[in-house]
Amino acid sequence: MSGGSRAFRLTTLTTSIQTGTMPTSVRLNPVVEARLDQLAQVTGRSKAYYLRELIEGGIDDLEEAYLGAAVLERIRSGKEQTHSLNDVMAELGLDPADL
Repeated sequence: MSGGSRAFRLTTLTTSIQTGTMPTSVRLNPVVEARLDQLAQVTGRSKAYYLRELIEGGIDDLEEAYLGAAVLERIRSGKEQTHSLNDVMAELGLDPADL
């Protein structure tokens, strides 16, 4: 490892999508890969299984964090329109007293 760079090993996994499978490659830190190897070995499940679990279990949080930040930026730059609660309720014919 010259120049202070870290060596990362390429791990390939297959993720399920509606039309079949999609091969995906990820570079894992050797320590993380060793932990994943141990988890797979001890439990008898594949590394791909745990990577799928992580991705499928975390995609909602990632979308919320990154897509939410993009929307916030559009709001701040005036590219995204916002509506007050009172305006929405009036448009829907709802009474604020019902809150």
